[in-house]
Amino acid sequence: MIYQQALSAPYTELSEEELASRARAARAALGDRVVVLAHHYQRPEVVTFGDFRGDSLKLAQLAATQEKADFVVYCGVHFMAESADILKRGSQQVILPDLGAGCDMADMAEADDVADAWDELVAVHPESDLLPVTYINSTAALKAFVGKKGGVVCTSSNAQRIVKWALDLGKRVFFFPDQHLGRNTCRSLGMSLEEMVLWDPEQTQGGLSDASVKEARVFLWKGHCPVHMMFSAKQVQALRARDRHIKVIAHPECAMDVVDLADEVGSTEFIVNTIAKSAPGSSWAVGTEMNLVNRIAAENPDKRVVSINPFMCLCGTMNRIDLAHLAWSLENLVAGRLENVISVEGEDRAFAKLALERMLEMSV
Repeated sequence: MIYQQALSAPYTELSEEELASRARAARAALGDRVVVLAHHYQRPEVVTFGDFRGDSLKLAQLAATQEKADFVVYCGVHFMAESADILKRGSQQVILPDLGAGCDMADMAEADDVADAWDELVAVHPESDLLPVTYINSTAALKAFVGKKGGVVCTSSNAQRIVKWALDLGKRVFFFPDQHLGRNTCRSLGMSLEEMVLWDPEQTQGGLSDASVKEARVFLWKGHCPVHMMFSAKQVQALRARDRHIKVIAHPECAMDVVDLADEVGSTEFIVNTIAKSAPGSSWAVGTEMNLVNRIAAENPDKRVVSINPFMCLCGTMNRIDLAHLAWSLENLVAGRLENVISVEGEDRAFAKLALERMLEMSV
């Protein structure tokens, strides 16, 4: 767990308008020396400062093109800033405005636990028959483990392509940390549930029998996104009972029963683009984080856009980055103070870069 030092005055005392004004002034003073990347799930007042906005794959691709700016201010979460630092081409510093902006899902898979699980699998299968795939929502240490083992990072945009590639090689796939993205992806490729098993890191041999470990084609880590677990099949059914014309679009981190009922399934970028291209007057129920749902609704006033969950909340870790932290970060850079620099070094950097570059090569 990484903690952010509490901000002090004047940032804690300024109004939103004053903070926005100071952030704009600092951003202007920095000019081309800074690039601001903003994830779709960020607060609306923060997203307005983004030079680029996107999902994990799009922002990773953009990070890999940065050469000239001195600083990349990443309005996202810790694992994203790590990936930006690993993929950057220049010598810029990557800044995360709030160090407390982590990811609950990423915290569910520690590199040491995954390595122990790998050793247990290797006791049953030749290592050459196994291939690890980590969702980008994971630490640099976990990406490095994957890179070292010849595996690859995936995002919700390219998971299907990457898992298919691994299976076509005849490999048994060890997928982590999100069981739901793994399960939904494999089912979209025509795999049966019987071919997949859930690996519980708190139990010996993942809580699986010898026969299950021997026969499974895919091992899914017992992890999940708490935000996307707030959608249910019952909510989808209730929406359709009230509006038979409504279309349901869900992120593949949602549970399988929600995904099975959805009309469309895809990454945040896919959700944004699909609704934007849909016919005026159409109705959509969206299964993803609430900041993004609200933004899609605001940007598509000719359509009805609601959350699948009428009581949906925001992603608490994404929401930690606010105008106060952004203004503080930008003003520190203007003053020549480097705060909250995210840097991945040594072997972790080298092997994580291999895994991330494989991902980018397979996403063209």
